[in-house]
Amino acid sequence: MPRTGSDGCAMPKIFKVMRVVLSGIVLFCALMAPVFPVQQPGHEAIKIVDKPIDFGSERQKLTLEYRRTHQDPEAQDITIHPQLIILHYTVTPTFTATWNYFNQVHAEGAREQLAAAGDVNVSAHFVVDRDGTIYRLLPETWMARHCIGLNHVAIGVENVGDNDKLKLTPEQVAADAALVRYLAAKYPITVLLGHHEYRRMEQTKYFLERDPKYWNTKSDPGDEFMTAVRAKVADLHLGAPPQ
Repeated sequence: MPRTGSDGCAMPKIFKVMRVVLSGIVLFCALMAPVFPVQQPGHEAIKIVDKPIDFGSERQKLTLEYRRTHQDPEAQDITIHPQLIILHYTVTPTFTATWNYFNQVHAEGAREQLAAAGDVNVSAHFVVDRDGTIYRLLPETWMARHCIGLNHVAIGVENVGDNDKLKLTPEQVAADAALVRYLAAKYPITVLLGHHEYRRMEQTKYFLERDPKYWNTKSDPGDEFMTAVRAKVADLHLGAPPQ
């Protein structure tokens, strides 16, 4: 009969068996334990589909030219430091049609005021489809041409639809709110506004447009949509354009 006394002759075998048994118990418990998603504090769980538009060297060059003409003659690149989020609607009826339009590098000649102000085409950082799917079209810290006077500090979010035959959906409200939370956790966002509200920003520190004749009036996405989105992110205490 093996001895198990103080000389320890048989103890190593016992310890090995105990280690195997304990390891099995720990592994079993780990496998049976519920799995919870890991989320960084302050970040909303969100799914973003990357669908980049053509933003190669030519478009970057045209964007820099636009920036120098309208905001800063000394600008050296197209990098922005986002402080605002601007919500829009597309009027175009589908995401595919919207993406195809934004994918064009040059501004549409038929839009005379737009083309006269710069050759680079309009775009936005994000497009939210009618089912709430969020697409990212270009890096959030690159300048997109989507709002006069605020492109250099603003992230643009387009929503597929309009205020008439293709009214924006509850899914888009929810998606926009989630996206605002996501962006506000990444960047020092201070103001959330609709494109139709942009002229109320003209007297703020954010607005910068060197051409006093370059302005327009917008209706997107409308007060109803903005009220719904703002209600969902009220706890973020983001500012709105001055009255």
